[in-house]
Amino acid sequence: MGTTLPKKGTEWGKLKGEMEARGALDVKWREGKTAVYVFNAGPDVAEVQKEAYTMFMSENGLGPMAFPSLKQMEDEVVSMGLGLLHGPEGSVGNITSGGTDSITMAVKTARDYARKVKGVTGTCNIVAPWSAHPAFDKAAKVMEVEMRRVACADLLADVAAMEKAADANTIMIVGSAPCFPYGLIDPIGALGEMAAKRGLWLHVDACVGGYIAPFVRMNGGDVPPFDFEVPGVMSMSADLHKYGYCAKGASTVLFRSEELRAHMIFDCADWPGGRMVTPTLAGTRPGGAIAAAWAVMNFLGEEGYRAKHRQVTDARETIEAGVAKLGFRVLGRPQLGIVSFTHDEVDPFAIWGKLFERGWFTSLTTEPKGLHLMLSPFHNSVTGTYLADLEWALGEVKAGNEGKKREARYS
Repeated sequence: MGTTLPKKGTEWGKLKGEMEARGALDVKWREGKTAVYVFNAGPDVAEVQKEAYTMFMSENGLGPMAFPSLKQMEDEVVSMGLGLLHGPEGSVGNITSGGTDSITMAVKTARDYARKVKGVTGTCNIVAPWSAHPAFDKAAKVMEVEMRRVACADLLADVAAMEKAADANTIMIVGSAPCFPYGLIDPIGALGEMAAKRGLWLHVDACVGGYIAPFVRMNGGDVPPFDFEVPGVMSMSADLHKYGYCAKGASTVLFRSEELRAHMIFDCADWPGGRMVTPTLAGTRPGGAIAAAWAVMNFLGEEGYRAKHRQVTDARETIEAGVAKLGFRVLGRPQLGIVSFTHDEVDPFAIWGKLFERGWFTSLTTEPKGLHLMLSPFHNSVTGTYLADLEWALGEVKAGNEGKKREARYS
């Protein structure tokens, strides 16, 4: 038998001590030793996250009449997001629990729109580049939608191949801004033109890039059109708890119009408890996540985000230059916070294992084999340490000192 509920409660001080001891075994993210899962924007942002979250941790986003404060904060967060992402007049959205939630709701919305408005019958399908996030596969399995992944061209979505894969039952085509494996922005403009020509729903997965790309552009970065600025984009997913630096879990799912979003809304009155209307998959939605998102966005403002994201891109550029000197090859031309790189002579997975010995926990790519970093502002202060450890790991592998084989983990 596993753990059972204790007969008597334990004092908080003892429980806190045990929790701290367990946490001591986790990756040292506060030291910048991880480049996945955690987005460390500094202690000032962390303080705002925590205080705002706890202020509304018991409130429930399910009840906007009971908690109009949460409704107001959600509306304002969504409005700020749409303002950054060129949302047109009448564009709308909601806060969800994360990127998978946002993508799932976008797929559900596109499916129902295709069935009710376009008259699509039979098995629906999604056409996406091979680099698209597995959340689309998860949503497709839940809704019994066929997932059609199309090979990339130079690590980017192949527009011509995707057009060939689409048919009358295609409910959505997908582009990433950027994709997670390589940190590269798909040709959203070309996808938008194709979607408009074929009458297809284009969803842009900007879970990673939605709340960094606009500020990188403001800082002078050459970021191509990727959002509602492209007429063919019908919906977007953009995570607040990634480069928005908000508390987990918070994302946004955004739509070009209320006419489109209407197909996302769940409305049920056929039970004894009265009418229930929910915009997203969840019923109860943590008030703390909504409040923290509102607080962090207002705390940082445009100037704050630009400064934080300048640290991110500075770190990425330093890493790119450093790995090139060590003989690695950067995959594509990253523009935001993700960089992936491979080595033509040494197994990157073996290098990952050696870096793990020094406390680094990062991601990997499998095609091609490579090391993957999703950088935060704090990483700008530890790039020298990382590059020094990377040089050591490379030397160890070249010398045949790989040590015990360990399983590589993926995000």
